[in-house]
Amino acid sequence: MGAFAPTPLLTPALEQQVVREIVTPTLDGMRAAGHEYRGALYVGLMLTAAGPKVIEFNVRLGDPEAQVVLPMIESGLATVLRAAARGNLEDAAWRVTADPHVGVVVASGGYPNAYATGRAIAGLDAAAAVPGALIVHAGTDRQDGTVVTAGGRVLTVVARGRTFGQAIDRAYEAVDLISFDGSFARRDIGRAVREAEG
Repeated sequence: MGAFAPTPLLTPALEQQVVREIVTPTLDGMRAAGHEYRGALYVGLMLTAAGPKVIEFNVRLGDPEAQVVLPMIESGLATVLRAAARGNLEDAAWRVTADPHVGVVVASGGYPNAYATGRAIAGLDAAAAVPGALIVHAGTDRQDGTVVTAGGRVLTVVARGRTFGQAIDRAYEAVDLISFDGSFARRDIGRAVREAEG
């Protein structure tokens, strides 16, 4: 579990196709049905030989994708959200860094099935000190001054780099500093873009 951005798989031509064939018809259909939508619309896509196919729509930010994308926003997020709510997003100043960001989820053993909670988490300060790293808590709690697990997806380590390789290395450096009984993380997040980067 994890995510990376920006994706080199989304070419300008593919982005235009997705907007033209999927996003615009969806929004137009909602408007025609009397349900104009303003907010985050997460479109989960699969790229196939026949073109992009919709897996799911969510009327919320995706997880862990948002944990990777939100730190990339350099303009004021509240200002952009307010403009979207008012229906004048065209007027919003919207700046996003091109620096690669990679997020790796650290999960509880057994997830997505049964898993234990209340496990003490070590190494959070050291992980947060890795250059470019950000620790995003999801399934954590505090008990007697100690951060403990409280969910299946415990936290996501997001790292920024000048290249995907650097962002990936930083993310896994931070992941490797975090420990709790039963923790696990995928080790292949961003592999394809790293290989493409050379």
